[in-house]
Amino acid sequence: MCGILGILGPERVAADILDGLLALQHRGQDAAGVATFDDRVHLRKGFGLVREAFGHDEAAGLQGRFGIGHVRYPTIGLGDVADAQPMFVNAPYGIAMAHNGNVTNFSELREVLQTEDHRQINTACDVEVILNVFAEALSRHTDLPFPEACFEAGRVVYERVKGSYSAVAAVAGRGLVVLRDPFGIKPCVYGTRRNGSGTAHIVVSESCALDALGGKYERDLRPGEVMVVDLEGNVHSRQVADPNHHPCMFEYIYFARPDSMLDDISVYKTRLRLGLHVARKVQELGLQPDVVVPVPDSSRPAAQAVAEAIGVKLREGLLKNRYIGRTFIMPHSSDRSRSVRYKLSPMRLEIEGKKVLLVDDSIVRGTTMRQLIGMVREAGAKKVYVASTCPPIRHPCVYGIDMSVKGEFIASGRTQQEIERSLGADALIYNDIPDMIDAAQRGNPRIRHFCKACMDGAYPTGDVTDETLAEIESERLKARNG
Repeated sequence: MCGILGILGPERVAADILDGLLALQHRGQDAAGVATFDDRVHLRKGFGLVREAFGHDEAAGLQGRFGIGHVRYPTIGLGDVADAQPMFVNAPYGIAMAHNGNVTNFSELREVLQTEDHRQINTACDVEVILNVFAEALSRHTDLPFPEACFEAGRVVYERVKGSYSAVAAVAGRGLVVLRDPFGIKPCVYGTRRNGSGTAHIVVSESCALDALGGKYERDLRPGEVMVVDLEGNVHSRQVADPNHHPCMFEYIYFARPDSMLDDISVYKTRLRLGLHVARKVQELGLQPDVVVPVPDSSRPAAQAVAEAIGVKLREGLLKNRYIGRTFIMPHSSDRSRSVRYKLSPMRLEIEGKKVLLVDDSIVRGTTMRQLIGMVREAGAKKVYVASTCPPIRHPCVYGIDMSVKGEFIASGRTQQEIERSLGADALIYNDIPDMIDAAQRGNPRIRHFCKACMDGAYPTGDVTDETLAEIESERLKARNG
């Protein structure tokens, strides 16, 4: 997962782009980048958090009243600053683009772009192929009005580029272009902000960034839609591909901030409902914990709902060091293992002599949970029960989450009892898939399907083969090993 942001307004946008990226920092901690436009492009990007990549000097050089930004969580690429986004091509017009997602036919497209379209692909980052497909198609329609040309180029992108992607582009002298693939797996939100100077048009991965900028939510981009905001602030949009909406379930479980609305579904309320389903399972098993402890931070709403439903106290039994990032999205397992003890400390006063129910959003590799259970036992817990609001994860994600090495999943090839023993838990509770879907779907019954491929192996794009999985796994392992 990554975070994208685009703004076109009446005034210089650099400060707003950086503020918006700070609100999306949870979506990526590896690198950050911004491109703004006046009579030229101003492109800056660097490693680390937004505040590390952008000091006063970098921010001062970002001139112009429209631009885009990105925070990176790498799922493919060599970890070089060249792989950071946005990326830029000179023709036609001059286009910068950033995206969130993963292109499943990346290698095939890179080959075709280089051999048939004669476009050089310089990085291992898949936004570069989306950008070049879009630019190549746009160059063939420069005789059309700009919005019409973008609709035609978007149609070509949706036909050629497979996988999941929400992308925002800034086109020199023209404005912003926004794409959301026909399956709508990745979120994309459009809003506005009005003041005495005029109207700013804002596109973000999550509504929480829109809120941080004082904007008003207008709507989510539709899957298969292309939106264009021209320099006069006129908004043009068209459905250019048939939608087959499958928003990512893991956004609601873990990635998104709880104060976000995605596709008209509250992330916070979804997590409360996930907790209620967990509570019912705890009661069915006859477990009687003395205390419910959330694994900070994303599981806190679910843990609250569990505690209230079973009539047990909720306690902050694990204290979080705020200066350690999200361990799930650290690129190497050694980083995750080291960071757990630095990040979380058990509160002995709330644990010692008690039967503790740890509630987590998900258990992927088991690295973090195994260590947490050990730490809670060391703090004197009598019993340690574990509940996951997410069902067992058994399949690689090919759509933009670093879950592509199947052998790393603790649930791969194991029964629930075997997972329980591997973790060292006294009892293990998982939500099941129907209850998980119910928790999200209640927020917006119009959405009939969600992407849950990492749980059931049903990839909604329909183009994921064993060869695709093997190739992406190989790319990820190569990137991790340098």
